[in-house]
Amino acid sequence: MAPKIRRIRINLSWLYILLLIGIGWLLFSQSGANPQKIEWAEVKEMFLGGDIKEIKFIRNDYKGNITIKPDRLSKYSEKFGGKLPTSSPHFFFLVSDKFDAESEFGALNAQMPASDQVKVTIENQSRVWGSVLQWIIFPIILIVMWLWMLNSMNRNMGGGSMGSGQGGIFNVGKSTGKLADKNKVNVTFKDVAGLYGAKEEVMEIVDFLKNPSKYTALGGKIPKGALLVGPPGTGKTLLAKAVAGEANVPFFSISGSDFVEMFVGVGASRVRDLFRQAKEKAPCIVFIDEIDAVGRARAKNAGFSSNDERENTLNQLLTEMDGFDTNSGVIILAATNRADILDKALLRAGRFDRQIHVDLPELKERVEIFKVHMKDLKVDPNFDVDFIAKNTPGFSGADIANVCNEAALTAARKNKPMVDKSDFLDAVDRIVGGLERKNATIMTPEEKRTTAYHEAGHAVVGWLLPYGDNVFKVSIIPRGQALGLTWYLPDEKKMYPKSYMIQQMCCLIGGRVAEEIINGEPATGALNDLERMTNMAYGMVQYYGMSERIGNVSFYDSTGSRGYDISKPYSEQTAEVMDQEVKDLVNSVHEQTKKLLLDHKDGFVQVAELLLEKEVIFAEDIEKILGPKVKHEEKASKAEAITN
Repeated sequence: MAPKIRRIRINLSWLYILLLIGIGWLLFSQSGANPQKIEWAEVKEMFLGGDIKEIKFIRNDYKGNITIKPDRLSKYSEKFGGKLPTSSPHFFFLVSDKFDAESEFGALNAQMPASDQVKVTIENQSRVWGSVLQWIIFPIILIVMWLWMLNSMNRNMGGGSMGSGQGGIFNVGKSTGKLADKNKVNVTFKDVAGLYGAKEEVMEIVDFLKNPSKYTALGGKIPKGALLVGPPGTGKTLLAKAVAGEANVPFFSISGSDFVEMFVGVGASRVRDLFRQAKEKAPCIVFIDEIDAVGRARAKNAGFSSNDERENTLNQLLTEMDGFDTNSGVIILAATNRADILDKALLRAGRFDRQIHVDLPELKERVEIFKVHMKDLKVDPNFDVDFIAKNTPGFSGADIANVCNEAALTAARKNKPMVDKSDFLDAVDRIVGGLERKNATIMTPEEKRTTAYHEAGHAVVGWLLPYGDNVFKVSIIPRGQALGLTWYLPDEKKMYPKSYMIQQMCCLIGGRVAEEIINGEPATGALNDLERMTNMAYGMVQYYGMSERIGNVSFYDSTGSRGYDISKPYSEQTAEVMDQEVKDLVNSVHEQTKKLLLDHKDGFVQVAELLLEKEVIFAEDIEKILGPKVKHEEKASKAEAITN
């Protein structure tokens, strides 16, 4: 094995600093002493007084430099306050161009005795170095500053000193994609819990690279690209890391924003360079994270919403993925959580043959994910993983990792030897609701009472309605920006009937209705509830065709292409009808909720008073007051009766 050659890198910044110091020293050294200026009348007085030792007159500068006799120097030092230079010349004077130096100094010396006459030197001074400095120093300073700026930009753009490194101002068009080192990537498919369908499709791509004959024997071809689509935190990048750890081929990784730079044409150049490197190492995999940064749909109106540089980069990416020159042996993996805004040309078969949906984990997948993240935790042996998985519906893989970490921090804060059930529940509460503010004086007694009845309204309506989500816990301890919270455990469904959505709206407005019943007027605490209910009502009318007057019509834009449209896809009359339908729907929900709470006012008040007493109550406490929650098999008949 050949020995590695160690490159010595010189920090050019120090060279620039030393150069500037040298130039400054040269300028100051040329300037010499700092003599005092005097007038010609004072020169004659000093001349005739016998104080001057020597005068050097520079004819082409009309300037004279005066050196005082050493024994007379103290006389003038006191006169000028000790500001005279220690070396000659001590004074200088300026004259006009009509000054006749020979006659003037000759006349003065004629008045002096021969022994006291002053030595006068008249000459033309050579200013070669002064001219050189005047014409050269300023360009040198500009060049030094320019080199310094380039070096700083080079470091900021990923390079070392100029001429070294892969990035930098001189390599701005080069790809910044990183070639993964298989020995340093310790993530495999075993570390990816859940994601059953997505993991199988990605594993098939890796298997094709490992055993191509298995597929080519039947005439199959490997997909050119796979797009991982899903909400944030669901494990798209983790899947890519697993591919890098499992595949026995080169793996390039790059972010979509890495193609975008301040210089025109850089994005397209980086795309070309990335695919050039990939083709040299084919077969290989290229992973582009957050591809929506460069793959956003091209605008139709170039003068209104277009970005030419980004679109040129996208055009180059389209050409490289499937253009005139067939790109063989390079598989593209990409990830995004905004697939709706991607360009259609990018999503077509031949570029991204597969769209792999990475959804939020279901119950069984959450159990597996919890087990993966709990491997390094000291957890109570009696802890039930299924329990915490059931209490975290809608949590992504990143959320679950955060729950496990917060649980460990909570246990450490309480000096516990192990992490137990209460620590996990506290972690979920903190992530969902925010940091608990129990010790702060936040609410007055009146506000606390209103909050208790507000949360009791949510809980009671959700408990009594067949399609209401299961209530897990109710709290009036302030967390984050909320003064109180009601925790639900919703059913994990993909399709919701109209009766379910109406009763969900009843649950949302239950807190506002409870305030009206107890206080006779509403308060401001229902802002978030009203916002969610209004969005749900408009969704039913505008998108889901659940309005009799509007009919089975949907104005939903799944492509996002209407974002810049000035006109709406419906008339003003239709808009008025939709607004009225939403108001009627909300009023109907309000009346149904009010009737439900008034019919069960005794139980509602008991729940609120118990909440005031304990501050936190659970489903078992509500069940003791209102009876058991309606079973799933009873929902259909009771839901129809309550809805109608």
